[in-house]
Amino acid sequence: MVSMQDRLEQARYAVRRGIPQRRACTLLSIARSGLDYQCKMAVKDQPIVAAMRQYSGQYPRYGARRIRIFLRRAHIWAGAGLQVPTKRTRKRYRSQNRQPFVASGPNEVWAHDFVFDACANGQKLKCL
Repeated sequence: MVSMQDRLEQARYAVRRGIPQRRACTLLSIARSGLDYQCKMAVKDQPIVAAMRQYSGQYPRYGARRIRIFLRRAHIWAGAGLQVPTKRTRKRYRSQNRQPFVASGPNEVWAHDFVFDACANGQKLKCL
């Protein structure tokens, strides 16, 4: 299977050779609007890629996750004028007045448990 970028290059080559634009795009199953598109990601990501290359050259044993930590620390995203993704924190519910119960004798602490099962006909059973 040929990637979309390769098919776009092939269509541009066919148009330069004299094949009509509609025909070339139909044969290669691509949109005609894609022929004029220029990818902006290489220009946009250039400072980050350069910093990643620098860190990977400096620390060749580190992987992408560790280098990403270095990039986050250096604030390269913010320095390049890019948006820094915000970290979502989970809210955890913790009761303020909860005291652990310690049993002082037998049969003082009981626990409830649900058991789930299914019958042969597919009906679900839930037992306490």
